Amino acid sequence: MAGRRHMGALGRAVERWLAAERDQLPLWLPVMVGLGIAAWFLLPDTPRWGAFILATLSLALMAIATSRGGRLTRAVAIAGFAAAIGCAMIWWRAERVTAPVLAHPGVARFTGKVIAMEPLPARKLVRLRVAVSEPQAMPPVIRVNLAEKDVPEALSRGALVRMRAWLMPPPPAALPGAYDFARVAWFQGIGATGRGFAPVEVIESGDAPSADLRHRLAAHIRSRLAGDAGAVAATLATGDRGAIGDDDAEAMRRSGLAHLLSISGLHVTAVVGATMILVLRLLALIPGLALRVRLPLVAAAAGALAAVGYTWLTGAQVPTIRSCIAALLVLAALALGREAITLRLVAAGALVVLIALPESLAGPSFQLSFAAVTAIVALHEHRAVQRWFARREERWPARLARGLLSLLLTGMVVEFALMPIALYHFHKAGLYGAAANIVAIPLTTFVIMPAEALALLFDTVGLGAPFWWITGEALHLLLALAHATAGAPGAVAAMPVMPSGAFAAMVGGGLWVALWRTRWRWLGVAPVAVGALWAALTPAPDMLVSADGSHLAVRTANDEMALLRERSGDYIRDAFAATAGFEGDLTPISDLPDARCSKDVCTFRQKSGERSWTILATGSDYLVPRKALQPACAASDIVVSDRRLPRWCRPRWLMLDRRTLAATGGVAISLIDKSLRTTRLGSGDHPWANPPTVMPPRPSKRTQANP
Repeated sequence: MAGRRHMGALGRAVERWLAAERDQLPLWLPVMVGLGIAAWFLLPDTPRWGAFILATLSLALMAIATSRGGRLTRAVAIAGFAAAIGCAMIWWRAERVTAPVLAHPGVARFTGKVIAMEPLPARKLVRLRVAVSEPQAMPPVIRVNLAEKDVPEALSRGALVRMRAWLMPPPPAALPGAYDFARVAWFQGIGATGRGFAPVEVIESGDAPSADLRHRLAAHIRSRLAGDAGAVAATLATGDRGAIGDDDAEAMRRSGLAHLLSISGLHVTAVVGATMILVLRLLALIPGLALRVRLPLVAAAAGALAAVGYTWLTGAQVPTIRSCIAALLVLAALALGREAITLRLVAAGALVVLIALPESLAGPSFQLSFAAVTAIVALHEHRAVQRWFARREERWPARLARGLLSLLLTGMVVEFALMPIALYHFHKAGLYGAAANIVAIPLTTFVIMPAEALALLFDTVGLGAPFWWITGEALHLLLALAHATAGAPGAVAAMPVMPSGAFAAMVGGGLWVALWRTRWRWLGVAPVAVGALWAALTPAPDMLVSADGSHLAVRTANDEMALLRERSGDYIRDAFAATAGFEGDLTPISDLPDARCSKDVCTFRQKSGERSWTILATGSDYLVPRKALQPACAASDIVVSDRRLPRWCRPRWLMLDRRTLAATGGVAISLIDKSLRTTRLGSGDHPWANPPTVMPPRPSKRTQANP
């Protein structure tokens, strides 16, 4: 009886709490849909996906069956149905986009229509997306990079081309926690990627080169502003990031200003706001119109058209589409006389995006965008913050100081919200982003973008030069700020691959704090703290092996990283350093004191705790005689090779050759507890892990000689 009374009292307390939070309950609908989508990505196989759907549906039905009209059972039922729908939705989406993938790397000759053409001036490349028509045994869509010098003048979007290229399947994550292009390519329908060879034959012409307004506008901007400033200006206007150099892009990332290069909320808001102000001011000059027409409604309609047009102009990328949807919802709220920017609006925008593109949940772009907006709106909806931000009669120095402090507070909250996401996906996060954004956001919003818009407008009559000068000087200041911030001591926090459980705890706790309004919201601080501590205490891997076995990195005695192949490219070096949470240059393993390396084999020792491990790695394709290799294998704890080794090569603990790595993918090894983390564990039975494959016939020697 006492237990039943306690349960009844607890139920009544929960009902009172939900009654107080009744306005916040709808905000959890996109969260539960996202939970179902995330479950599909995290769970490894079909039985578990089905079990999740059945479990959430059962929970929802049980809540309905036991309901006595309270909010708790209704909330549980809706949450269960939403999670089941989310999981089923992404599962259906992944099956619906099924397309064959190239079976293995090789040279192929094909004919197809160019469906997208993206210049990459910084790399002196042009990236093509081609819908293949011949031969039939090819992926329907491939992505090919061409050197600028090999691009025919007649090549444009819509052209029918015949060409030869070295192609490979979309590569999966090389290491646990690294970027998984195979997953991204699956949802984009890309079945192969590679490098094209000259000559490229244009069989049928496509659109006129001048028809591509986006690339034409980007080229015009770069012609008016040379160098780095022109590349960033083109990005702000068109979303074309191909001309931005690696150094500038890295500086923007390390300084916390990379969001300025992604056409999203800030840019769409600036365009919509400028359009509305301009339309209002111009129409207000006509008294008869101002007296008879609701000018704010007309301005909102003009802003909506500007948002849609800007989204189309910048290539309709996912972040821009999200921002456009949010802008349209804000304008609709204004037109209806409702409060424009609320958490309900953010939730509605997130739900629309999840329904349209459920796979976007797994990408950092979706997470960063909605985390930032949610943090800002939740902060500004707090009563204490509203009192602080409210306008009041005070002298301009006090007003300026209040504005700067408000901007700093907002920046700090946003940085706190975004840091777990940045560390989870990129394994590094800028620590001075809040301070840098105090200067960068007003500079971009109120100087750079208006000056660039005026420069483009006055270019129509040949008078844009003064505005281009202003734009260029402001952009040089922005880039100088980015480089200074990125180069400051301690500017970047680096962390090895974060456990998914730690990330989920921080995200769940953050949402609990942001979406509720009563004092119980602060219970969310506990999972945030647990997740942060879990991530911080997760040891960095002692050893990393790429999915093909060609590359190997180990942590040295002085806590640095050493790489097997000295001539590894920047991509491999960056991937290994990021996964290990290491900031610095990777030294060659051959330089280690106890390493004995030749061109074919490298043997070295790795100490972990009280134990020392002997590691053997092959470094070339040449076969090592059995007389030398067999005893070396027997004396080693771990053997790593990019080729299939004979079964008589038996190390004491672990063999990672081509046969093993084909099943595991990239491997991260912690020697102190002999634990392994693999990339295949994260893919499971997802369709991009075991896709249907095709392989075109190889070009004959005569065809290769005379393409």
